[in-house]
Amino acid sequence: MTISDVAALAGVSVGTVSKALNGRGSLRPETRDRVREAAERLGFQANAAARSLNTGRTYTVGMITTDTIGRFSIPLMIGAEDSLGAGQMSVFLCDGRDDPIREQYYLDTLLRRRVDGIIVTGRRARSRPPIRAGLPVPVVYAFVSSTDPRDCSLVPDEGGGAAKAIEHLLAVGRSRIVHVTGPEHHHSTQVRAAAAAAAVDLAAPPMFGEWSESWGRHAIGMLLATGAEFDAVFCGSDQIARGCADALRLAGRRVPDDVALVGFDNWDVMALACQPPLSSVDLELQALGRAAADRLLAAINGSPAPGLHTHPCRLIVRESSAAPLPG
Repeated sequence: MTISDVAALAGVSVGTVSKALNGRGSLRPETRDRVREAAERLGFQANAAARSLNTGRTYTVGMITTDTIGRFSIPLMIGAEDSLGAGQMSVFLCDGRDDPIREQYYLDTLLRRRVDGIIVTGRRARSRPPIRAGLPVPVVYAFVSSTDPRDCSLVPDEGGGAAKAIEHLLAVGRSRIVHVTGPEHHHSTQVRAAAAAAAVDLAAPPMFGEWSESWGRHAIGMLLATGAEFDAVFCGSDQIARGCADALRLAGRRVPDDVALVGFDNWDVMALACQPPLSSVDLELQALGRAAADRLLAAINGSPAPGLHTHPCRLIVRESSAAPLPG
């Protein structure tokens, strides 16, 4: 349960929940009681680490991202706010747009605002150089990781997520599995493909291409043209999987009866619009954001956790892979 859940149940804003649970601000007694009752019903406990921050803090945290469209940074920020909001902490989101000069400008801006800490993220799960050495506030890297092992980095366990996808396909009776994925040089492509190959003897070598529906359609066309025998496709992204679903349907192959299909990222725009709805590996970005905020709070309070920390992914099973093979 998060502070947003408490706010929804009590019919108040997140800020009102923070004031009621922390005994701050001027609220009507009935409002404070309603919030506390909602928190008790949901089993919600305010973040004690945030409340115990030393005096003199600004109760603000900066988040710097390179994810212009917000596909990854927005869920991360929501998760971070869930964790930080219980301590009346605010998050400033800054988009560096993959521009080192802009990124440093935002870093200086946040430091002038005397933020208590900074979360660095991006649109690709890969390592990057530290944003700057010798900063006066703690920094946590989320989704991306720092090349400096002294930094604290939290990343999704993409390899574990790929293994869960393969295990699911095997559990529903599939034995001739192929893997269609993105650019071979991409970090996520490499991690997901290696995990898939380690989990099962693939029916064909991994097919590398683009993060696009058109590549998914083209890959299925190539497989069918070569006469390859396959009863399941594990895709490196939901966009690729949706293209695969379209091509299979046009070729008269039923999903999931003839070919089971699993994607990656659980991007609802793609997964739910797919025909049929797509099983997919969820990166659990909101949970990753909450974990990053908790690590940052611990560092602000004097208990940093350097090194690389992985966070589990979750398989969401939908109609594209749920049915077993006929007969």
